[in-house]
Amino acid sequence: MIPIYQVDAFAEKPFEGNPAAVCLLNETRPAAWMQSVAAEMNLAETAFVRRVENVFELRWFTRSIEVDLCGHATLASAHVLWTEKLVPKQEAIRFQTRSCILTCRQMGDLIELDFPATPAGPAEPPPGLLEALGIRPSFVGQTKFDKFLLLDSEGAVRGLKPDFAALANIPGRGVIVTSRSSESRFDFISRFFAPASGVNEDPVTGSAHCALAPFWSERLGKSAMTGFQASPRGGIVNVRLAGDRVYLSGKAVMILRGELV
Repeated sequence: MIPIYQVDAFAEKPFEGNPAAVCLLNETRPAAWMQSVAAEMNLAETAFVRRVENVFELRWFTRSIEVDLCGHATLASAHVLWTEKLVPKQEAIRFQTRSCILTCRQMGDLIELDFPATPAGPAEPPPGLLEALGIRPSFVGQTKFDKFLLLDSEGAVRGLKPDFAALANIPGRGVIVTSRSSESRFDFISRFFAPASGVNEDPVTGSAHCALAPFWSERLGKSAMTGFQASPRGGIVNVRLAGDRVYLSGKAVMILRGELV
């Protein structure tokens, strides 16, 4: 029996934020098997965690591909390890991933993730991108993983109705769209679209905030900010920029426990 959990990450209460499955392994499994499990779970991301000496190997799969970086499934994995008492809550968790070592810490009722910053540099939009979104952005950029677009208002971001079939033809992992927030409790809002990766719209994308944090820090003159991802489920991500690192923090809620047979 292989333990598997579902956790709502970057969520204040159940059925908010971004759901992730977390599968705890005690031996290596083929990537094809992991991909099949992720397709079966049918969530934006399924994480596979295996202890290797003093770190945990962590891999992330969407319904269709393995990805290099994922924030919400990392937060969900840390929540499972602490909640199931596999790691003491006062102890930091180090994950070995395809990108780098990622560290998670319990900070009161928040989980803080230490991620690399992935700033957006100016770039020309690829053919079809703006038409697929139906927008004329004030800034177009490219991060290590994603296209990055700035709009002039929160209403424009919330009102987006992408052509997902057309957007799936755009090269890269996904597309971040952002604006300043019109609500005083948030500094900026965003949405994230990744049909080429098997996720039309991701509910809350921790890794996208590794680009959003440096972008908005430069424009707002702040190192600590609060972002809201304006998907239908919605989720809050606290960010803190420190050099080339971004500290992401949020809450998580366990939804179910089960076993793979």
